[in-house]
Amino acid sequence: MFGTITINPDELKLKDYRKYRSYYCGVCQDLKELHGQASRLTLTYDMTFLALLLTGLYEREGHLESFRCPLHPLKPLESRRNAYTQYAADMNVLLSYYNLLDDWLDDRKVGSLALARKLRPHFLAVCKKYPRQNHAVRRYMKRLLACEREGDQDMDRAAGYTGELMEEIFVYKKDEWEPSLRRMGFFMGKFIYLMDAFRDVEEDVKSGSYNPFRHLYGRPDFEETALKILTMMAADSCQAFERLPIVEEIDILRNVLYSGIWTKYWRKKSEEKKTL
Repeated sequence: MFGTITINPDELKLKDYRKYRSYYCGVCQDLKELHGQASRLTLTYDMTFLALLLTGLYEREGHLESFRCPLHPLKPLESRRNAYTQYAADMNVLLSYYNLLDDWLDDRKVGSLALARKLRPHFLAVCKKYPRQNHAVRRYMKRLLACEREGDQDMDRAAGYTGELMEEIFVYKKDEWEPSLRRMGFFMGKFIYLMDAFRDVEEDVKSGSYNPFRHLYGRPDFEETALKILTMMAADSCQAFERLPIVEEIDILRNVLYSGIWTKYWRKKSEEKKTL
């Protein structure tokens, strides 16, 4: 489900793209140092965005360093790291562990189970460090599973669970910015869930899998209605974001929020055109 909150590289200046990549590499480096090499396999763009968001909000410039990456051995790369890339790495492990277990329980993916076992000691350490966030993820997994088993077509219920999860993840600490971060995370979570549901609706209808768009699929106004719902979720998240006093990294963050998060939508539309 995750991997939606990313950049649109075609609309980003080269200098900003390089800075974005440096934060991505920073979270990756923190994953390696805090949670071991295997944890780097779980890295998501969503947590890179979170690191950028919190860095911009709390105005703590990342420490820039050069390093060699085994996946890109030809030249040294740059990484930016700070307390927020570390937090993003911790949240990455927390979310990934539950996601890996879900993959094992649903599809019996042996690789997912093996990776979850490697991450477990680090996962337990993150749970102890961030009990509020861990409780939110556990509650989310339980409630979403119940919703899907019931086949409840109330999309606000299913998407709202993801929203409640993301609002807890977005809140790094209790302060004056908490209300805006919560609102931003809540509607971004709903957007993420519904975007994935929109992309998978055709396959889910064929397979009989749960999808909150199922009752709308096939209607003449399905595409228009889905786009309207997604736009409202994105708009509410962006409105909360604009209340935050962010100056640093603002161009990158706006690229993600106003363009990057729609990448999956436009990719789906492009694929549909090719099949016509």
